[in-house]
Amino acid sequence: MTTTDTNAQPAGGVNKLYFAAWRWHFYAGLVVIPFLTILAVTGMLMLWIAWIDGRDGERTAVTPQDIVAPISTQADAAMAAIPDGVLKQYVAPRTDDVAALFRVDQGGDAIMVAVDPYTAQVIETFPRRSGWYDFVDGIHSDLMLGVAGDRMLETAASLCLVLVATGLYMWWPREGGWKRALLPTFGRGRSLWKSLHGVVGIWVSVILVLFLISGLSWAGIWGGKMVQAWSQFPAEKWDNVPLSDETHASMNHNRHEVPWALEQTPMPASGSDAGQVAITGAVTIDTVDAFAREIGFDARYQLNVPSGDAGVWTLSRDSMSTDSTNPTSDRTVHVDQFTGKVLADVRYADYSLAGKAMAVGIALHMGTMGLWSVLANTVVCLAVVFLCVSALVLWWKRRPTKAGRLAAPPMPKELPLWQGAALVGLGVSMAFPMAGLALLTVLAIDTLILSRIPKLRAVLN
Repeated sequence: MTTTDTNAQPAGGVNKLYFAAWRWHFYAGLVVIPFLTILAVTGMLMLWIAWIDGRDGERTAVTPQDIVAPISTQADAAMAAIPDGVLKQYVAPRTDDVAALFRVDQGGDAIMVAVDPYTAQVIETFPRRSGWYDFVDGIHSDLMLGVAGDRMLETAASLCLVLVATGLYMWWPREGGWKRALLPTFGRGRSLWKSLHGVVGIWVSVILVLFLISGLSWAGIWGGKMVQAWSQFPAEKWDNVPLSDETHASMNHNRHEVPWALEQTPMPASGSDAGQVAITGAVTIDTVDAFAREIGFDARYQLNVPSGDAGVWTLSRDSMSTDSTNPTSDRTVHVDQFTGKVLADVRYADYSLAGKAMAVGIALHMGTMGLWSVLANTVVCLAVVFLCVSALVLWWKRRPTKAGRLAAPPMPKELPLWQGAALVGLGVSMAFPMAGLALLTVLAIDTLILSRIPKLRAVLN
């Protein structure tokens, strides 16, 4: 264990900037490490639960037969299994050896019904979003604390960007060159841990930033109030069809399910002569399904049933919902429940640049692009866990014996180029409000409390 004086002032402009970055890295880590560890562990669990067992009964096995029962017959069986239930959604089987799924709402509860598509027999019923995947997702999304948990994770993720930036500055090759930055030096003790921490950090930094940005885009403040609101799909592209008071987010249930680019866009409304002719004759779940197959919705896709007189039939496929492994195949089609006309047909190519980036980013983030993405994301999650653990080991090894304080890196008394650092901090605060709020909170605590209680300040230094 080192006994270095952690209050010693560094000499030289570059060293002073290094120590300032180190200090910010240290304090950001105090906040970020617990949350980042939780996100990495739960993210890895979700990857493998989804890959092995699926979600919401999508892997319920059946015996393939020659004739498939009409969707309406299957739906009637699902409705009969849930007294006073209201049919909301049909999820087509991914392959011919798995069950069809129907969402039937009973009161305020959403219930999934697995039906054998050949015999129209109900196999099982269970509350929607009640499996292990969704339990872990609840922790990953908001710590099961609702809005408070969402804000906590958004703050931690925003500060993690500060952690990445300061870490890259500290580990950026100077005297040792890129070999030292990219390949570990196998020494002993703290030097080994420092080398491994820095090398793993620089390798995973870009991917981690992409994961953070894609995750933050679902967060309540930065995603919902800022980025998503600016990047939504413009309703004008519905070709002047009537619009509902509901947005696409109304099709969500307990978590984000609708493509990011569409969530805040109003739904088109049924009941006019607008739209392109699609279904002739009766508009039923059978004819809508047949139309879906005609226009390319093969294998698994989702069919949402109209809700109310203004509701529409909605056909959708997106990689976020594991309908496909290709995010560029995302497609959402709305059909008038009375006329059978197509009111909107939105494809990946119609998304804004931000919407396209998020469609791909979320698929990468969730590991829904096949086994390779599950394995790649697992490596990233393990790397993040290692960074958190190695950071604690490095702190433990450098702390003075029986110091009775955190032993933070010293802040230089005279910081060169401090104006630039202040501008960077201001930029981060404006781009990521929760990070700015956290930085302002720390500044307020330091100014109003710690400066007046020297003993407490000494403990935190």
